[in-house]
Amino acid sequence: MRTAAALASLLTCAALLGAAPADRGALPGRMADTGGGSQLITAVAPTTGATTGTLTWWDLRDGRWTRAGSAPARFGAGGLTEGGTRRQGTDTTPTGLYDLPYAFGIEEAPPGTSYPYRPVRQNSWWCQDNDSRAYNRWSEPRAADCRAAEAEHLISYGTQYAHALVIGFNYRQPVRGRGAGIFLHVDGRGATAGCVSVPAEAMRRVLAWVTPARRPHIAVGTADGATAITRY
Repeated sequence: MRTAAALASLLTCAALLGAAPADRGALPGRMADTGGGSQLITAVAPTTGATTGTLTWWDLRDGRWTRAGSAPARFGAGGLTEGGTRRQGTDTTPTGLYDLPYAFGIEEAPPGTSYPYRPVRQNSWWCQDNDSRAYNRWSEPRAADCRAAEAEHLISYGTQYAHALVIGFNYRQPVRGRGAGIFLHVDGRGATAGCVSVPAEAMRRVLAWVTPARRPHIAVGTADGATAITRY
């Protein structure tokens, strides 16, 4: 057991080194990992069977996580499931902590956007064909080995893909059959096919807020249980 003097010494050393532990009162402070950056988006559903919840975006400043904004969120029609065991075609939103490779949209980037933003064109596709070398990648034009029936023609989703952020689920080293094309995008008519969606104005606010140098991530999970967001 450390003595009071030893604890005081440790605290003094931490202060001299400039250490500032994150505030554990806010949700990000109670999570196992936040990605190491100073911006975080959390998408929380009450249970795995839910199709609605809350999206919140957070800033870490001087060791404290503070809420920058929030909005109602929608999830997959099949609810939520652990990202590491998700199967493609289940309409489930994968839980876990993910990076945000880049943004894209049919409309121009909202004012103030500093994130890499790719414009959607007539020949822009997202390949979901497990047999294609372009699996879980933007394909422009559509790759010869990517069947149109197994790909999303991005410009066909004028409402949802007006603005979007790519969620790095199964992205860096894709596992075939796990799923492709998971985004944070604008609400459609109802639940998603596995993405996270928010109202259009909230999506614009998020894009004006995210900053590459601050290494933003998104954490998706439930309020508690095996897929509790605090596990990630």
